[in-house]
Amino acid sequence: MKNLFQILTVILAFSSAAICQNTFTLTSNDLGGEATINEEFNGFGCTGKNQSPQLSWKNAPEGTKSFAITMYDPDAPTGSGWWHWLVFDIPSDITELVSGAGNPSLQLIPQGAIQSITDYGSKGYGGPCPPEGHGIHQYIITVYALKTDHLGLDENTNAAVVGYYLWNNTLAKASIITYYKRSK
Repeated sequence: MKNLFQILTVILAFSSAAICQNTFTLTSNDLGGEATINEEFNGFGCTGKNQSPQLSWKNAPEGTKSFAITMYDPDAPTGSGWWHWLVFDIPSDITELVSGAGNPSLQLIPQGAIQSITDYGSKGYGGPCPPEGHGIHQYIITVYALKTDHLGLDENTNAAVVGYYLWNNTLAKASIITYYKRSK
């Protein structure tokens, strides 16, 4: 009986390891625990470089037809958070966005992908810029594996509508969180 228990324990350990290795995962070569002046917004009193971070993902679920990426600050003093970045209709064969892809003028976003309106009122990436004295904010960057090739939205679609379409089409999602506090 003891040997059977040991064998079952080993089988479960290997099964768990195999399952964990295949989870949908988002990583960044640019981000650590805290965002930096590179990612910080340039405007609203902030003077950062407003450079979107490099992002890569792996192990999307079967049936994924496209991806979307969002960056959201739930700590913004608005009652509804703050949407910093919305990218959708990323082709299913893409697994990375390079640093700076959030700047529409650089044309680094994959062909066919759309960057829509952020809460800054502009298209593309808008980095962290919490109010002075408001403390540390968390920025949740999420990649969505979607069951549709295209959401049927355009670059003028607001975050609430994009979020609704993401909610209705998500097969899986993976997130990373970075933090930022505005320095004086």
